[in-house]
Amino acid sequence: MAKDTQVDDGRSPELAAVYAEIIGRNPEHDFEPTLGRVERVCELLGDPQRAFRTIHLTGTNGKTSTARMIESLVREQGLRTGRFTSPHLTSITERIAIDGEPVTEQRFVEIFRDVEPYVRMVDDESVAAGGPRLSFFEVLTVMAFAAFADAPVDVAIIEVGLGGSWDSTNVVDGDVAVVTPIAIDHERWLGHSVAEIARTKAGIIKDGATAVVAQQPEDAEREIVDAAAARGARLVREGLELEVVQRLVAVGGQLLDLRTPGGLYTEIFLPLHGEHQAHNALLALAAVEALVTGGAALPADIVEAGFAGATSPGRLEVLRSSPTIIVDAAHNPAGAEALVGTLDETFGLTRVVAVVAILADKDAEGFLSVLEPHVDELVVTEVHSVRATPAEELGELAEDIFGEDRVHVLPDLASALDTAATLAESEDTVGVGAGAAVVVAGSVILAAEARILLGRP
Repeated sequence: MAKDTQVDDGRSPELAAVYAEIIGRNPEHDFEPTLGRVERVCELLGDPQRAFRTIHLTGTNGKTSTARMIESLVREQGLRTGRFTSPHLTSITERIAIDGEPVTEQRFVEIFRDVEPYVRMVDDESVAAGGPRLSFFEVLTVMAFAAFADAPVDVAIIEVGLGGSWDSTNVVDGDVAVVTPIAIDHERWLGHSVAEIARTKAGIIKDGATAVVAQQPEDAEREIVDAAAARGARLVREGLELEVVQRLVAVGGQLLDLRTPGGLYTEIFLPLHGEHQAHNALLALAAVEALVTGGAALPADIVEAGFAGATSPGRLEVLRSSPTIIVDAAHNPAGAEALVGTLDETFGLTRVVAVVAILADKDAEGFLSVLEPHVDELVVTEVHSVRATPAEELGELAEDIFGEDRVHVLPDLASALDTAATLAESEDTVGVGAGAAVVVAGSVILAAEARILLGRP
């Protein structure tokens, strides 16, 4: 397959040149874990990361959805926001958003050119000392900080790239640290136990901050509690101070009753599907309370409007009907559990055909095993990434789990989607696609490529 480019079609020549420069550096999955290079560039730039208040997010699943909900709630307060999330779906410009919108291609190029001399200076220093140049993600992190300081924004919502303590975003002093559910993932860098992973992720909790924490495995919670105590941080935990009191499936989303330190919020409409999104919403609400009011309740109309405007592209996103085509960025077993739970609860499907591609560093066996009881047939494909598991190899694993008769291998994604749609409709005697769906999942890159093929920008 081609070099890992993370879909970025339709670039202007100027953006294409900048993208080539950034992507030519060490990619996000190949780096030397240290804060030193980013700290040095920020120092040369006058420490732009100190120009705004910050909500910093880590965890294994749910970070981007939670970040987007936080942003929507903060903007409803009349505050200007910056959002830094990863990876992107269609264009690299999505990673740096101001006032809820990705920066323009022209502005992205301008930001890069502004920081480029300082990046190259630190590149030279690092190489002279026997180290690497700044990585792809380190450059983007610096760009985000510079863009937010220049805007200027009041509040930045910053998602870690990987881990926490040594992630390049961790040069910020987060007023609020949000820890979404932790599970085994990225074992090569984070460790092979939930406790090890949690220890690294808890590194974003800063002295005197508020830590808003999702329900966690016992070992993970212990690490987070210890880290918060060591830093004198205030803990706000799901299951203690936080609770999803009630949730009802509704047309286009769900109705929620949420309890936080500020009080009980009732009948909040969230236009996102799945129980996991209700819990993400709970974290988002508590984080914004902590930042804006110090833990007191937010006005009900602000909360209602903030959640009503929340979006999360590529997360259980319905792209087409007859048959229904749903795209989801789930890429590990925990994400797969959330996906199948939502399919069962929300969509009332009688026939599901999954289109799956998985990166080589992910738990493919675990992911497919979660899907198997909920999927009638599986179409295995491949994404444009150096980390992609070859379709034939993934197909062999899938046959062990699903059986040969249920697995189809089509490396070309367009062909895979066409085949899946045909399979989904093959038992439709009515002819309207009712109850049949194609579910595309296994990789953020897969979600991105599918969205483009299906006409979503």
